[in-house]
Amino acid sequence: MQKFTTKIVDMMKSEGLFEWQGGPIILSQIENEFGPLEWDQGEPSKAYASWAANMAIALDTGVPWIMCKEDDAPDPIINTCNGFYCDWFSPNKPHKPTMWTEAWTAWYTGFGVPVPHRPVEDLAYGVAKFIQKGGSFVNYYMVSHTDPFCLTEAHHVTNFLVPSCDASFQYHGGTNFGRTAGGPFVATSYDYDAPIDEYGLLREPKWGHLKELHRAIKLCEPALVAGDPIISSLGKAQKSSVFRSSTGACAAFLENKDKLSYARVSFSGMHYDLPPWSISILPDCKTTVFNTARVGSQISQMKMEWAGGLTWQSYNEEINSYSEEEAFTAVGLLEQINMTRDNTDYLWYTTYVDVAKDEQFLTSGKSPKLTVMSAGHALHVFVNGQLTGTVYGSVEDPKLTYTGSVKLWAGSNTISCLSIAVGLPNVGEHFETWNAGILGPVILYGLNEGRRDLTWQKWTYQVGLKGEAMSLHSLSGSSSVEWGEPVQKQPLTWYKAFFNAPDGDEPLALDMNSMGKGQIWINGQGIGRYWPGYKAPGTCGYCDYRGEYNETKCQTNCGDSSQRWYHVPRPWLNPTGNLLVIFEEIGGDPSEISMVKRTTGSVCADVSEWQPSMTNWRTKDYEKAKVHLQCDHGRKITEIKFASFGTPQGSCGSYSEGGCHAHKSYDIFRKNCINQEHCAVCVVPEVFGGDPCPGTMKRAVVEVMCG
Repeated sequence: MQKFTTKIVDMMKSEGLFEWQGGPIILSQIENEFGPLEWDQGEPSKAYASWAANMAIALDTGVPWIMCKEDDAPDPIINTCNGFYCDWFSPNKPHKPTMWTEAWTAWYTGFGVPVPHRPVEDLAYGVAKFIQKGGSFVNYYMVSHTDPFCLTEAHHVTNFLVPSCDASFQYHGGTNFGRTAGGPFVATSYDYDAPIDEYGLLREPKWGHLKELHRAIKLCEPALVAGDPIISSLGKAQKSSVFRSSTGACAAFLENKDKLSYARVSFSGMHYDLPPWSISILPDCKTTVFNTARVGSQISQMKMEWAGGLTWQSYNEEINSYSEEEAFTAVGLLEQINMTRDNTDYLWYTTYVDVAKDEQFLTSGKSPKLTVMSAGHALHVFVNGQLTGTVYGSVEDPKLTYTGSVKLWAGSNTISCLSIAVGLPNVGEHFETWNAGILGPVILYGLNEGRRDLTWQKWTYQVGLKGEAMSLHSLSGSSSVEWGEPVQKQPLTWYKAFFNAPDGDEPLALDMNSMGKGQIWINGQGIGRYWPGYKAPGTCGYCDYRGEYNETKCQTNCGDSSQRWYHVPRPWLNPTGNLLVIFEEIGGDPSEISMVKRTTGSVCADVSEWQPSMTNWRTKDYEKAKVHLQCDHGRKITEIKFASFGTPQGSCGSYSEGGCHAHKSYDIFRKNCINQEHCAVCVVPEVFGGDPCPGTMKRAVVEVMCG
């Protein structure tokens, strides 16, 4: 580790990348979330953490070192916080800055579980709570941002935080291409509900609302950096945090931590209305420019637009075909990762069962039962070349047990089990004890002898698939075999197709909803594992931003695939003649696979006439809120699907007029927005031809189509 870390630091120095060299690196990180392991491992792990810290310091990077989740980080290393909330956190020495290195924007997606989402109202509230208690640094995960710097992050043993040359926010989800997804059972998508999604598109309103949050925090900077806050109670669940500088700057954060009710508070002789579970930011201790629960940014509903079908050919993976050079036989069952060295997800376990002619089941029709116990992660059982069953573990428990009837005949029978790994462990301790593969027992029931234990028989092992050895995913390998007409619903089948890159610049994906489980390659590069056949359980209910967030609180895709679409990077494509290869394990219908473009379907906005604004906030006009709408990829607004200034009901995609409605609502948006890439409309009664319901708080709500 010392050699590796030294090499990385020396590379950075040789390129002049540290701040003192005129470069962009202002912080460096050693280790990652190692502290929790010390709770279980005690003194040896504490000694290692201390060694790692001192080793890093000795490398003399000239910039501060940090350690995440490391309460005992020795001076001068700064210990930092990771989590959904970090307002509870203080560094282990008072002279160290309070840093939040991973503000989690949601949670990862796993195969076979619902997809997590985190409401931006709660995320903004968590960040504002951290800043109001004196926090000095926020870095989003999966994103990177600080005040006042934007940073990018690489998560390995050593992290270097580099200011972006772009002043925009780097809140980017990602993709676990190839076989890089860990877990096990982490999906290929690592979108993380990030403000910029896996495809590089803005996730609205999350991106816009957080952008406004940090604009508001930036306005408070002169007071924030001057000292600690003065905290005062404003009610049972309400408080103010006030920052002042010696030069007269003043900034206030007004918090209502009640999870249910609005609160009206009195602060500095004025009244302020605070939504539940929210913070209002006042950069001059008077004017509300932002509230974490009042989202004024547009809402973009994304869609996957068909961009072309595919013409397929197929090739069958041979079930009992072994390479004499690579297959080997051993007595008993062997652990999978030790055999594959993670060069492949696949390991064949094959044994033979002799059945005497006088076995009663041959005439009774009552088939024997086979039980196979595995450490995970998925298993396909073949008896005499026929798929008998498939079983798999889960994110919570990767272990599995297959139990099923098997059709045996008199004489020699072949039992072949294809064991499949779905990622190596990526968090925890003692990874060497995290097994995969069939470890037994393997027992056959229903014979004349009662039960036959196959665990300690001779087993023949084959690492990987024949198609992998032949590199069928590559252009040269795929040309080395004869491909036939595509077959459907057949296990262990390779499919290939050629396609031209779709026109335009929209991000691309493959719709794999008709398939079971397997892997995808394009032009020889791994897109990743796919598994739409693994449906997420449960019932996804209404998502309420109020109250503490956890990864099971706001979910989608219950009863559906955890991941249906798989990101295809355009830079991987040639204009014509791209090779797409799929290996299907269970059986699916490739004729339904299609290329799709990710685009904005409709854009909505829901803005109150008293929405806080940072525009002209120092003037008497600052309260004039605006609806802002923006199409992407050069598209223009083509249709106003809904518009109402008044008291409309519903949510984006299902709005309806309320009891109060300005009849010129549609006209105003048509006039200002049709055939425009972006438009803005003031949310004031005079714009809409007068006040449709005086004395009532009104909202401007609109849904438009981009084309």
